[in-house]
Amino acid sequence: MARKNTKPGWMPGAMLAVALGAATIAPAVPAATAHRAAPTSVSKAVSLKNDCVDDEGSDPRSAPDSRSVPLAPSSTPVPADARAPRTNLLNIVQQAVRRSNAVGASRLLAEAAQDDIDEARAGGLPQVSATGQIGGIDTGAAGTASARGSQFQAGLTAAAPIYDGGRVRDLTDWRRHLAEAARFGELSAQEQVALQAVSLTLERSRYTVESEVYQQYAHKMECLVGALQTIVEIDHGRMSELVQARKTQHQAELSRDQSLSQKRLAEVRLARFIGEPLPPTEGLTSVMLDIPALPDLITMASRASEITALDEQADALDSYMRAVLDGQKPQIGWLVQATRSLGAGNAHSVSGGITLSVPLYSPGTTATASAARKRASAARLQRDDALEAREHRMGEVHEQAEHAMDRARHLVEILHDSEMVRNFTLQQWQQLGRRSLFDVMAAEGDHYSMRVQYVDALYDTQQSNALLWSLGLGLAVHLQ
Repeated sequence: MARKNTKPGWMPGAMLAVALGAATIAPAVPAATAHRAAPTSVSKAVSLKNDCVDDEGSDPRSAPDSRSVPLAPSSTPVPADARAPRTNLLNIVQQAVRRSNAVGASRLLAEAAQDDIDEARAGGLPQVSATGQIGGIDTGAAGTASARGSQFQAGLTAAAPIYDGGRVRDLTDWRRHLAEAARFGELSAQEQVALQAVSLTLERSRYTVESEVYQQYAHKMECLVGALQTIVEIDHGRMSELVQARKTQHQAELSRDQSLSQKRLAEVRLARFIGEPLPPTEGLTSVMLDIPALPDLITMASRASEITALDEQADALDSYMRAVLDGQKPQIGWLVQATRSLGAGNAHSVSGGITLSVPLYSPGTTATASAARKRASAARLQRDDALEAREHRMGEVHEQAEHAMDRARHLVEILHDSEMVRNFTLQQWQQLGRRSLFDVMAAEGDHYSMRVQYVDALYDTQQSNALLWSLGLGLAVHLQ
């Protein structure tokens, strides 16, 4: 009679211990008790052992170690194999920049601005022009022979400034500063594309790792469901536990499918930047975990391409204002003209000399200079505001990065404690009967939830670091 009462109690414990991989932490079942088990049921339970062992050890990323989260930025040289993910990320950035139409448009605008410099500089060089005219002539005067008939006139004129008050020089500086602003605008466009490509690459890697974690959770619950189905054949009173396990399995599979969907969305968006096929995501879990020092970032902020472009625009407006004022100074140049007439009234003439032009009254010039001066002042205020906003943005993102890193460090400890809770809960349920199977499943769910939070903390840190470097000198500079 006693044997009849102990058989159902031992059988579910043995089967679920195998299903949850508890053989590595639980003492062996006494031999005397083992002989009571039905051979058929034991074989079913043992057949689950190879499929239901703890699969976390197969994935290095799922075994958190505090050493995987740097406590502070390190200057230690990176091994060659560890540089491979960084090199792959740099290749993604370079490929995205090469393929970007926005970057191509910015490059053409920068090249056009260089042509404008040549145009402005040519204003100080000699200008030569030729003229021609075909028509009729009818001239005459008292005491002279008259000329009547068709005539062809040709002329040649050469002129160049000798002194223009610095107008050509300042116009050239105006165009040169605009060209520099356009060049930094191209660099800013490259940085925007690089940040989007890196962000999408990290998101793709994030959801790849999360889907693997959820897949392990779903596999563990699938094995548990299989074991419970065997138990329910013996003890129908355990049906509620089977339903709960099946529900948890479906929830894990749903979370896995959601992560896979997010991964595919990231891949579609990333393919727009770098095309197909997409590069692998191995090694990206910790490629950008080092948080840069905030004072260094603040120093870099003033050298960022967007800020430097605003500096150049303000300098350009200053140069333009000076060019407007230079136009009110005396203008001295030289001029040579030669004309030749053929047909009726043949004649020719050659003249040359120094020209002088002194502006006496130009009511709009003062207003033009004043407008240019105010625009230069406004550009500098915009530059200062943009720099201040960038520095505060760096402070915000730096705080987010440090908070995410702190979360990752704390989650490492929580995950180790969670692993112990899983093992103790399983032992107490299996051997002492102090915990229910629902407690076991709750411990499993909490553990995998912590693992997903750990993955999120790592990738949140990397996303923040990517934005920090982008706000500074650029992602490509950091990756190189």
